[in-house]
Amino acid sequence: MKKLLLATAATLLYATAAIAEVKVGMITTLSGGGAGLGIDVRDGFMLAIKQSGRDDINVVIEDDQRKPEIAVQLSDKMIQSERVDIMTGIIWSNLAMAVVPSAVNQDVFYLSPNAGPSPLAGPGCHKNYFNVAWQNDNLHEAAGAYANGVNYKNSFIMAPNYPAGQDALTGYKRFYEGKLSGEIFTQLGQTDYAAEIAQIRASGADSVYFFLPGGMGISFLKQYADSGVDTPVIGPAFSFDQGILQAVGEAALGVVNTSQWNKDIDNPTNSGFVDTFQAEYGRLPSLYASQGFDTANLLLSALNVAEPSDADAFRDALRAANFDSTRGDFSFGPNHHPVQTIYAREVIKEGDVFTNKIIGTALENHSDAYAADCKM
Repeated sequence: MKKLLLATAATLLYATAAIAEVKVGMITTLSGGGAGLGIDVRDGFMLAIKQSGRDDINVVIEDDQRKPEIAVQLSDKMIQSERVDIMTGIIWSNLAMAVVPSAVNQDVFYLSPNAGPSPLAGPGCHKNYFNVAWQNDNLHEAAGAYANGVNYKNSFIMAPNYPAGQDALTGYKRFYEGKLSGEIFTQLGQTDYAAEIAQIRASGADSVYFFLPGGMGISFLKQYADSGVDTPVIGPAFSFDQGILQAVGEAALGVVNTSQWNKDIDNPTNSGFVDTFQAEYGRLPSLYASQGFDTANLLLSALNVAEPSDADAFRDALRAANFDSTRGDFSFGPNHHPVQTIYAREVIKEGDVFTNKIIGTALENHSDAYAADCKM
């Protein structure tokens, strides 16, 4: 009997130890043209984990190289071999569409710090999928609303031909009330925009709206500035983010862009985040870094309530979003996507650093257009 009791105690001790560590699989882009975005998400996420002081969270980080097939291989390895409880990190919507549906259907929780493709907000929503950034259309919808407010009547719009690019132009057109002088999809990863700039020049547009994240935006803005075309441009934060601005330089000054976050949002969490991120990494944070930071703090808030193994309780804790966001008030809509305010920002120069300042509100307490199609 004594041996049985000892064996039972040992089994219970082992079981407790087995669930003590929470395993997070982060698949993100750490090499190639989009590496800056993934690095910022990773660094923001890991800063929050470090600040929590918890040593029971094991984050396994892998580079997807912006290739869907590699992202799928890494996801399979993390789920089947690493036995992760939670996944996060993907930047690009085509990679998210390749990975997320399979992951959540294998009872893994997925917390998106960036990609928000429309199918995952609507009919493809899932109880284990939470987006902590936005639904892809949101910042583009805000840009359309801003264009109306400054009386643009004839926009030329362009984006890469992949899910986020398609959502971008759909979002802009949903709120923009003027006419279009042109609408084109570029190649994902394109670096030469001479043909597109020639079309803009000939179009008679009074404004250009473009979504070109990462290196694509750097290439376009530099070439646009050199072209002599003086049609004003607007865009989402992705094309005017902190990392991009230093590479673009003077060509970006004065451009208005839309974002749910900026370093000058006035709340203690955001102020502390900006200061500690800069101290930790030696650079100003981007909106991607803020999204990584918020994603980790959402995770930490849920872990304070329940283990991922108690799926219903953990899911409820995620849904409650009981954490202090860099954005201030944070809540999820019925499809687990944020309801949030989106700002208009202007590119400025502070000393030798190009950055953004908030100049107004584009959309307040904004949800997404797909929530009604989500049936959980």
